[in-house]
Amino acid sequence: MPAPALTVASTVLCAHAGVATPVAPFPRVLLDGQPVVTLSSPYVIAGCALTGTGAPPCATGQMLVGAARVLAGGVPVASLVGTSICVPTGQPMLPLAGDPRVLVT
Repeated sequence: MPAPALTVASTVLCAHAGVATPVAPFPRVLLDGQPVVTLSSPYVIAGCALTGTGAPPCATGQMLVGAARVLAGGVPVASLVGTSICVPTGQPMLPLAGDPRVLVT
């Protein structure tokens, strides 16, 4: 199913409303002027609301499943409906917005 591609400007949160930012987007492919995010780019998470609860907060994240047919540098592009995980909690990251003009499958 086609879904919007993720870029550096896309909104991605951890399950506890922490903001996830891609560390290494693919700079050679731009969507609406922003570098595209591939599955090889880890995310850092800031502001996870799990702090102070005794459980460790979300610190990093990784997209695990993305586009099957759209690649950037030989790596699948991350999509709005892709599968992801946060470390150390194991909860998914929640992409809320992608590039609305580029759909990947």
